[in-house]
Amino acid sequence: MTHPSDVRLPRREGPEHLLVVLTLLAVALALAAALAPQAPVSKSRRDGEELQLGAGPDASGFARVSEPRPFALPRDHGPHFEYQTEWWYFTGNVAAADGRRFGFQLTFFRRGLTPGPPPERAGLRSNQVYFAHLAITDVAGGRHVASERFSRGAGGLAGATGEPFAVWLENWRAESLDPDGSKVRLVAHDVETALSLDLELEATKPLVAHGDRGLSPKSDEPGNASYYVGYTRLSARGRLGRSGEAAVAGEAWFDHEWSTSALGPGAVGWDWFSLQLADGRELMLFRIRREDGSVEPVSGGTLVERDGRARRLRGEDVSIDVLDHWTSPESGATYPSRWRVQVPLAGLDLLIEPWLESQEMRTSFLYWEGAVRVSAVASGGVSGRGYVELTGYARSMQGVF
Repeated sequence: MTHPSDVRLPRREGPEHLLVVLTLLAVALALAAALAPQAPVSKSRRDGEELQLGAGPDASGFARVSEPRPFALPRDHGPHFEYQTEWWYFTGNVAAADGRRFGFQLTFFRRGLTPGPPPERAGLRSNQVYFAHLAITDVAGGRHVASERFSRGAGGLAGATGEPFAVWLENWRAESLDPDGSKVRLVAHDVETALSLDLELEATKPLVAHGDRGLSPKSDEPGNASYYVGYTRLSARGRLGRSGEAAVAGEAWFDHEWSTSALGPGAVGWDWFSLQLADGRELMLFRIRREDGSVEPVSGGTLVERDGRARRLRGEDVSIDVLDHWTSPESGATYPSRWRVQVPLAGLDLLIEPWLESQEMRTSFLYWEGAVRVSAVASGGVSGRGYVELTGYARSMQGVF
């Protein structure tokens, strides 16, 4: 007997076929989560097959982010079921003892079908869908490999807790190693791609509340915002790679965001930068791009000082110039691939370049996310490492989040 967890999507050349299959699959997953059939639903999907989440559950009844709020740990590391969408983002740059460099990404997403937590003692019934992305960039090997999974938040297949902090999807897991959730272990193994990750992360700076004390607007519309917190610098140590062959150490970044928000009218995607500078500062920047080429006025970022103090940056405080582009041979999407970033009030003039241009995430929605290096434009400036995320270049993100 074939169980749903054994099913893999057929691969076809035609994008129309993929869209039809995946739309049906998305509907089936939502119905399965709500109606609890007799077997678990858990699937993996790769190679740029598209899924639109925006056609899913109605946002009515979900809470909106309208004003700043205090944060309590570890509770707020956990899920916020009154909001429709939530994600936990771990990225980092690490190196082996022989100098080989790697980038890694492990991300968990939660999507509520109806407001509130999943029902208790309901077997496989759930109103929550989870999906997760795992990717490793092997710089010396010139390879970027990614994998995706999704499942319902029931039956132990996927879920999240705050006290203690944990989020998981099958054997991909992030869990706290201390009471406040500032020290975590990441574990993820994928048989099909041979990707493996087992890392221990520990925050070396306090939690940062981005935007207006943690409230990060997505447009000028009231309530169209998220709560956005995270650790901008964590030590990282463990093993990763194909079958976890490399012992590595370096630094990581953690973002946690939850909302019932969407891109504003006319917006198509965003560019996001998380940069860890060699002088002990960190820089988070985001630009929400509109289809007419302009940038949403709410775009901005955060500068974190050496002592952990955070300063909000507005759009006029930052200049981001695209210096080069790269076109994916698989998807045909063209992405920026080199930037000059200037933050005059912080004395920063930075050149940002990907370790590999080919770091496109060909998952259920196409985007580029990869490890980058930072150098100074002028002599005597600061260098660093980081990650960049680029969405909406293959197609608009309207209706996805």
